[in-house]
Amino acid sequence: MENSAKISRNSFLTSGVIILSIMMIAGILTILLPSGEYERAIIDGRTVIIEGSYHIIEKPYYPFFRWLTAPIEVLWSPDAVLVISIIAFILIISGSIYILNKTHVIEHIINNIVKKYSRQKSIFLALVVLVFMLLGSLMGIFEEIIPLVPIMVMFSISLGWDDLAGLGMSLLATGFGFSAALANPFSLGVAQKIAGVPLFSGIGFRVIIFITTYLLVLFFLRRYTKTHQKEVFEQKINAVNYDENTAKASRISILMLSILFVLILVSGFTGFLSGLMLPIVALLFLLTGFLSGLIVERNISTVFKNFLIGTKDILLGVPLVLMAVSVKLIITNGKIIDTILHQAYMAISAYGPFTAVFLVYLLFFIMDLFVPSASTKAFLMMPVVAPLADLVGITRQTTVLAFMFGDGFSNLLYPTNPVLLISLGLVGVSYFKWFKFVWKIQLVVFLLSLLYLYIAVRIGYGPI
Repeated sequence: MENSAKISRNSFLTSGVIILSIMMIAGILTILLPSGEYERAIIDGRTVIIEGSYHIIEKPYYPFFRWLTAPIEVLWSPDAVLVISIIAFILIISGSIYILNKTHVIEHIINNIVKKYSRQKSIFLALVVLVFMLLGSLMGIFEEIIPLVPIMVMFSISLGWDDLAGLGMSLLATGFGFSAALANPFSLGVAQKIAGVPLFSGIGFRVIIFITTYLLVLFFLRRYTKTHQKEVFEQKINAVNYDENTAKASRISILMLSILFVLILVSGFTGFLSGLMLPIVALLFLLTGFLSGLIVERNISTVFKNFLIGTKDILLGVPLVLMAVSVKLIITNGKIIDTILHQAYMAISAYGPFTAVFLVYLLFFIMDLFVPSASTKAFLMMPVVAPLADLVGITRQTTVLAFMFGDGFSNLLYPTNPVLLISLGLVGVSYFKWFKFVWKIQLVVFLLSLLYLYIAVRIGYGPI
C-alpha cells in the first residue's frame, strides 16, 4: 500500500492539456461574444439580477496573454480566499494521510474492518454507497468528503477491488447524491429560495429520483466490482501484527474521524459552522495525523518530515486547481457571463414547455463547466431563468429540478471541478482513466434526467 497521494507526470500532463484547452475556449468566447451586463440589486443581503435589465457594454481590453496568466490572477481575484483555502486543504490532507499511512494506522483500521466484511462485500458496498449519497443529498456535503476518498480507495483495494471502485463508492456516490437532492441546502435550498419556491417542497418526487439514482449507482458498482474482483488473502490479513502504539493511534484516529463525521452531520442539518467546515476538516485531519505520528514515532521532527514529504507529492495538483478556477475568471473578465445567460434566455423563450425545460437543463449543464459552485451558479442564473419558466409554461419547481441535475451530475464529469481534480490526484488516478470509468453511467443519468424533467412538466410539478 502506498504511503502517500501522488499525481503522476502523465496524469498531470493529460489533465493540464484538457484544462488548458477549456481555458482557450473560454478566451475565444470572450472575443466572439459581445460583452454585456445585467443590472443587479441587493435584496435581503444578497445580490440578484434585475429582470429585463441586460444591456451591451463596451468590450474590455482583454489580451491573449491574460488567458495564460489567469491561473496566477485568481490568487488576487474575488475568489482568492476560496482558492488559497482549497490549496491549503489539499496540502494538509495529503501530508496528514502520508503520516497515517507511514505509521500503518489506516492499514490497521482497514484490516480490522476487512476481517469483518470480507464475506459480506455486497452489504458493505450497499451501506457505504447509501451513506455517501445521503451525505450529498441531505446535507450538500461534497468538498468535505475529499479526505475520505483515499481511505475508501484503500478499503476497496483491501477487499479485492481497485481504486476506481473506491472512488465510485465515495466520490461518485456523494456527487450523485448531491444532485439527487432531498434537502441539499447549497443547490436545492438556495435555488428554491431565489425562485420563490417553498423551501424543500416537492420532496415526494425527489424521493423517487433519489431511490432510482441510488439503485443505478449500486447496480453500476456491483457490476464493476464483480468484473474487477481479486482474491483477498484473509490468512495474510489475520497474520499481520501491529504494536501497541499503532493500535492506540488507530483508536485515537477513529475517535477524531468520528468527531469529524458528527460535525459534518450537525453542520449539514443545522447550518452550524457550515462556512467553516473546510478548514475544520483540514484541522481535524492535521491533528489526527500528528497525534498518531507522535504516538507511534515519538519524535516530532520525524512526524513533521513525513508531513512535508506527503505535501510534496501532491504539489502538481496545485497548478491544476489554479487552471480550473481560472476558467470562470476568464469569462468574467471578458464580461460574457451575462451575455451567455441573455442569449440563452432569448433562445429558450421561443419554445414550448417540453423543449424549453430540456434547453434549460442543457444551459445549467454547460454553465457548470465554467462555474462549478452550486450556490454561485444559483445566484448568477436563477434570477434570469426562473421568470423564463413562467413565460414558457414550466413550473419554477421544475426549473429548480433542472438546475439540480445540471449542476450536480456534471461535477463528476468536468475537469474544471476542483473537488474532482483533488480527489483523483490524492489517489493517483488520471482524468482519462476516470472518464472511461464513468462515461456510461453519466450517459444513463443524463437520459434519466431528461425523463424526470419530462414527467415533471407532464404532472405540473409544483407547488409553484
